Amino acid sequence: MPEFSAHTKAGARGLLETHRSNAQQQPSLAARKGLRSKQSGAFNENYQSENYQGPAGRLETNSRRRPTLTSHTSSNRSCGGIRGGSAGAMADITNVTVGRASLADKSKPIKASHQCFSFQPPATVTTRDLTPAGATAPLTEVVSLEKALAVLPDTQLVQEYVPDIINRLFANEALALPQADYMDHQTDITGKMRMILNDWLIEVHMKYRLATATLHLAVNLIDRYLSKKQITRKMLQLIGVAAMFIASKFEEINPPELRDWVYITDGAYTKDDVLMTECDMLQTLSFKIVVPTAAHFFDQLADANGCDAVHRSVAQYLLELGLLDIRVLQYKPSQVVAAALLLSNELFIRSAAWPEAMIQQSRHSEQMLRVCAEELRQLWKADRAGAGGQLQAVHKKFSTPQYHSVATKSF
Repeated sequence: MPEFSAHTKAGARGLLETHRSNAQQQPSLAARKGLRSKQSGAFNENYQSENYQGPAGRLETNSRRRPTLTSHTSSNRSCGGIRGGSAGAMADITNVTVGRASLADKSKPIKASHQCFSFQPPATVTTRDLTPAGATAPLTEVVSLEKALAVLPDTQLVQEYVPDIINRLFANEALALPQADYMDHQTDITGKMRMILNDWLIEVHMKYRLATATLHLAVNLIDRYLSKKQITRKMLQLIGVAAMFIASKFEEINPPELRDWVYITDGAYTKDDVLMTECDMLQTLSFKIVVPTAAHFFDQLADANGCDAVHRSVAQYLLELGLLDIRVLQYKPSQVVAAALLLSNELFIRSAAWPEAMIQQSRHSEQMLRVCAEELRQLWKADRAGAGGQLQAVHKKFSTPQYHSVATKSF
């Protein structure tokens, strides 16, 4: 017990001496810290003075900022339903009551939906070292980036694969056609209702500024789905929304979101309704979504036909009029495009309405296109005579300066 007490006292004395020694060392530690802070301040002062931007405007190293990628915020999209002229007709193919206000009257023009992150290099200038041997000062030639890129071929055009792609499109276009007479097997919808639906989809497509391929693919999905399933008229608008939802995912860089598609139905359907219909459509079509449509043939045949901007707008105007009429389903997409170009050539009074070069490119003779071209002519005359009538989406779209106002052009 005495030994334990002695050890305890010795330990206490040792601890006390340790505290005293630490207290004596604190001033020296503080002095060293102060010296370090002074050295650090001097270092920072020297660093800032070395990287000072002088009066000559020379920006030194510490003024360079690391590039950052700004976050992208999609524009608030708004799109309406059917205008007042066709609201009553639209009520037959949707769950919206007739008395409900139309969103098209309240909607405002929206910005382009194709906004996305830009990974293109900035439009700066580059220099080339042209210093000759033995020269003291380097000579530089300023070359704009646009000129430098202009001499490079556009790799996205894949010109070496174009013949194979075109042959593939022609070979597969007949494999995914809807039944031309499927409306005869539908008990609750008619061809007129299909016309109203497609007219509304064209208006939606115009307001969201979607790609042309999106519209043609959506109409193809609707017709192929209705060829295999019978639906009620109250579900027809939902089928159109689901088809456009699927098509935009395939064709658009920044497609409208699910809430946008629910909004344009004026609350007639919910998000779950659209998602369930999307799943049912995918299963019914066995997930065979992307197929050759008129949009795939148009650019190639229009270029071969030597169309300018106005001529292309006229041919596109005729094509979209054909989307409204169910009679056009009996023709293959390439045949409809060729017939639209043939009719446009006749409207512009070309010396040769369908030359040999176009026969080879389109793989259709003038006799093969004549019946389809005459049906498109009837649709064109009816649209011009009635200025769109009750269904005005196509007429309104192609009366804008963007499409050279070809819907009101005199021929």
